[in-house]
Amino acid sequence: RPRGPRQNYHVDCEARINKQINMELYASYVYTSMAYYFDRDDVALPGFHKFFKKSSEEEREHADKLMKYQNMRGGRVALQPIQKPSQGQWGTGLEAMQAALELEKTVNQSLLDLHKLATDHNDAQLCDFLGKRVPGRTGEGNQGALGLCDQLEARSAPVVGEYMFDKDDPERLASTSSRGFLRRRKL
Repeated sequence: RPRGPRQNYHVDCEARINKQINMELYASYVYTSMAYYFDRDDVALPGFHKFFKKSSEEEREHADKLMKYQNMRGGRVALQPIQKPSQGQWGTGLEAMQAALELEKTVNQSLLDLHKLATDHNDAQLCDFLGKRVPGRTGEGNQGALGLCDQLEARSAPVVGEYMFDKDDPERLASTSSRGFLRRRKL
């Protein structure tokens, strides 16, 4: 089958998009692990469960958009094995939020690297795709996650504070995406 429109679509960009797809799926996998950790009967923090479940779904949506873009440009989606999360025990809500913030920083840096590669190869279409879908690539999107971490840290007794945070904010946690809190990116 013909490869479709490949004007100014460098093979390095095609490969890098496949790497980004894998990273988005990995992030989804990590958030799924976090969600179901907080859903366990011995942890039982439903606000965190809903937040991380929604975050997982959004990461998967980002991977889907990248796969559609890859096909639209005439590239080939080459799925790779998804690395399992580095841990299965996420500790406290604060520890999980801190891990999520670090994950988001890694994914964001990968997107910045992809944007630079597209710029280096004069791929205006890819730059435009990323520019429209990755607003705030300067890191201000991480401020929301930092604010959540600060709120969790400010609670006087860690276990009680975490429980109260989860009970006070389940709707906010569940209705605010990882993008709103962590990255503000919309792939």
